[in-house]
Amino acid sequence: MTFLTIIFRDLWRRPIRTALTMLGIAIGIAAVIALVGMASGYEKGIVKQLDVIGIDVIVSNMEGGLMPKAFDESIRDQIAALPDAAEVTTVLMQMLSVEDAPMIMVSGREWGGFTWEKLTVLEGRMPLDGNERAVVLGTMAAEMLRKKVGDPIQIETEEFSVVGIVDGHSLVENGAIILSLPLFQVASGYEGRANFIDIRVPSDAGNDRIEVLCKRIEDSFEGLRAVRASEVVGTSQGFKIAKAMSWSTSILAIIVGVFGVMNTMLMTVFERTHEIGVLLALGWKKRMIVGLILAEAAVMGVLGGIAGVILGAATLAILGTLPEVRGLLEPDLSQGLIIQAILIAVGVGIASGLYPAWRGARLSPSVALQG
Repeated sequence: MTFLTIIFRDLWRRPIRTALTMLGIAIGIAAVIALVGMASGYEKGIVKQLDVIGIDVIVSNMEGGLMPKAFDESIRDQIAALPDAAEVTTVLMQMLSVEDAPMIMVSGREWGGFTWEKLTVLEGRMPLDGNERAVVLGTMAAEMLRKKVGDPIQIETEEFSVVGIVDGHSLVENGAIILSLPLFQVASGYEGRANFIDIRVPSDAGNDRIEVLCKRIEDSFEGLRAVRASEVVGTSQGFKIAKAMSWSTSILAIIVGVFGVMNTMLMTVFERTHEIGVLLALGWKKRMIVGLILAEAAVMGVLGGIAGVILGAATLAILGTLPEVRGLLEPDLSQGLIIQAILIAVGVGIASGLYPAWRGARLSPSVALQG
């Protein structure tokens, strides 16, 4: 009888108990996949949106959360006068409940600013000017709201007309309602205010010049932060909090799995005292007993981890279809996250088996054989 044969025989000696233990691990791993995958998906969606639009520097006070607080939009002109601020445009973005959509991105953009450039009209047209009471909808936003060109749309207390359906070439853009900044300022009660200033720098501006521009902005305007677009997600306090909450919740589920595996392995040791005694009497070293129990726990961790990845992937797929999620983020199931989840599952198994392995190795052959 080989070492592996002993492991799998012992695991399937109590198939229901083993299956329930692996289910506990699977639930914890599924929580990691689902929660971390959602947070990662939102981050990647924002990064892609900024890349598509072609933003080099973003000015905001992102420490306030996922949606920064609004500030006086007149700061825009002062920033535009700084060296290397080649193109500057102002944006007000809010997450709002609009008609049947419980949560959707609404983006008010400075008319004529470069944030309009990458929108490709699929149906209808763009607004004629910044004063027309009109919006364009990203493809997913139109689907969620069940709107077509010519339909009215209610944003807060104001009514607008849908004049176009556009492809924004990123999930966030396609899930947004887009209109002129002054119109959205009035509708949202933020007259004269914005929460983003987007900047393009000259094509020949190197990293040093961009760093100098960011420092000048932060030194000139208290409370505002200027960062490269590629660094927005990594430096945002709001994103950090969201990721920390995802991992914290996942860890709680993993801890439950740890105790479940530990309980199973302890029961296995108590039930197999006679068998362990025989193995010790046949010349097995205590370290071999420890290795056997840890290996069994690790195998349960691997199998539970694989099941957890499958369950988590299914959960992500379901969450991605919910109205509260669609258009805001694309759940991310990366290879790195899968590997990380499997390693966590193996770690859970081994950590859970340490105490039972220690108990098993302490058994005396004579006492164990009496059992």
